[in-house]
Amino acid sequence: MAAPQEFVVDTVFGRLAGLRNGRSHAPKLLALHGWLDNAASYAPMAPWLDGYDLVAPDLPGHGASAHLPAAAEYTLIAGARAALAVADALGWERFHLLGHSLGGATASVLAAAVPQRVDKLLLIEALGSLSEPEERVGTRLREAFAGMAAAGAKQLRVFDDIATAIKARMMANDLSEPAARLLVERGVAPVRGDSGAAGFVWRSDPRLTLTSAQRMSEGQMRSLIRAIDSPTCMIWADPAQSYMPDALRRERAGLLRNGELHTRAGTHHLHMEQPAVVGELFRGFLAG
Repeated sequence: MAAPQEFVVDTVFGRLAGLRNGRSHAPKLLALHGWLDNAASYAPMAPWLDGYDLVAPDLPGHGASAHLPAAAEYTLIAGARAALAVADALGWERFHLLGHSLGGATASVLAAAVPQRVDKLLLIEALGSLSEPEERVGTRLREAFAGMAAAGAKQLRVFDDIATAIKARMMANDLSEPAARLLVERGVAPVRGDSGAAGFVWRSDPRLTLTSAQRMSEGQMRSLIRAIDSPTCMIWADPAQSYMPDALRRERAGLLRNGELHTRAGTHHLHMEQPAVVGELFRGFLAG
């Protein structure tokens, strides 16, 4: 297995960093991580994708990548454009696309937007993104603008050591210690507090936790899913997340022109906790 290597590319979204497995002459596979995760999300599954040029960028505002300017917003469209900017910077004309959670929602948008660029689509705990009724538009806008106005007053949480940050991440996402450690070690930066004591803070942009100003309706989301031409393989954890019940994810999957849905017992970070299960499934799908 090729060892992962750090890479950076300069884009209109700033300098984007990530991990690449060094197989530059193999078929291309772009892997997008979930919300507040980073490129290390795919480290456990990488051995099963060793036959591909696996590139996992830190999306804008995550990991070692640049934060967006204060006037810009973190949206699915911006994330999809940033992912495409990475592929463009690497000189990739066509590629397979992999995404987990928010990364899967971003991959769904990208596959619908540029079908001529995406060969096969691999999704973990995602197909499209969260939706909500149109009647929520005004309320969401007010909540988002209020959050933006108050964002500057928020204080970064400082952890005394890596172990404390790992425990916090384990509790927040029902992660095992090894999985949380991978994300935390790439996701924190050292700092010194006012007292001079050393500590660690999250490197991710705090604005990522703000309420989004806009969310698609379910009708719009279904139209987006129908626009995906790429053969698609998705895997979902069982039991389903409350925000994406099993009936809804199956209804959405049925809209794909060429899609297959699999469920496996596990949690939201299925690809980190059970990498062999997900890796074998995707390797077979890509080969087929």
